[in-house]
Amino acid sequence: MAHPFRFSASLGSLDAADLVANAQLAEELGYSAVTLPDHFDNQPAPLVGLTAAAMATTTLRVLPLVLANDYRQPLVLAKEIASLDALTGGRVDFGLGAGWMRADYEQAGIPYDTPGTRIARLAESVDIITALLDGEKIDHKGTHYTITGQLAPPLPVQAGGIPLMLAGGKQKMLTLAGSKADIVGINPGLTAGVIDERAGRDSTQAQTDRKLQWVRDGAGDRFDSIELQTRIHVAMITDDRDSVAADLAPVLGISAEEALASPHALVGTVGQCIDEMRRWRDRWGISFVSINGENMREFAPVVEALAGA
Repeated sequence: MAHPFRFSASLGSLDAADLVANAQLAEELGYSAVTLPDHFDNQPAPLVGLTAAAMATTTLRVLPLVLANDYRQPLVLAKEIASLDALTGGRVDFGLGAGWMRADYEQAGIPYDTPGTRIARLAESVDIITALLDGEKIDHKGTHYTITGQLAPPLPVQAGGIPLMLAGGKQKMLTLAGSKADIVGINPGLTAGVIDERAGRDSTQAQTDRKLQWVRDGAGDRFDSIELQTRIHVAMITDDRDSVAADLAPVLGISAEEALASPHALVGTVGQCIDEMRRWRDRWGISFVSINGENMREFAPVVEALAGA
């Protein structure tokens, strides 16, 4: 059975002074969630910003998209997420990843280990955090972490627990996500630590087919229960999608046809965008669509037509 469509808007590229107003706008327009990325550039710190957004709204969910595991110790992060869930009345989706942006690591003085090491560390962290959020007392001595303790109140209040989202674009990360996450974000591969034309070549329909198979490999029998998410990096309502794609494709290093078929670009009339997302869900099961905040108003008719359907 297909998951219903839902939509989130990123507050990361908008004026931080207007964060509360934009969160309220997202709720008013029918978005189910707002998101913030986890970087050290010109944006609010994600957990602080999302707390402000949640406190100013009533039904809006908040999602860090996604926290870099290496920036926080697991017990500290579990305490923050549990507190946020309690304070919001259970409106948190917990997005976590292995970390990817080389510039962030360099700025913070954190060693930029190999992708395999970062993913192994994430896998260990996920097990620790999940146990803590479930109220377990742990005595963990692993490869990357040694932690003894139990979360003190406030504890999570969300019925069924806080949904865990893991996101990535390569085999090892997506297989891990399939095995452990409630929500899996399908991303371009960013193992180079920067966004360039390699990300475009990893965003095609054919590459997405491969990525969904990796998620299936990790998920096994639980695959149908997983909500699949995509981040839209190029979004535009226009009646000339072919011209936009022709201009976009050389930058991405792919053909115009590949650009239009990518689940990371959404270009066309309102009707064409609605049809495209229905095709994504039919082909891949993708039902959770995340866009940039500056496109919130423009895509409101798409959200109105599909949210909950």
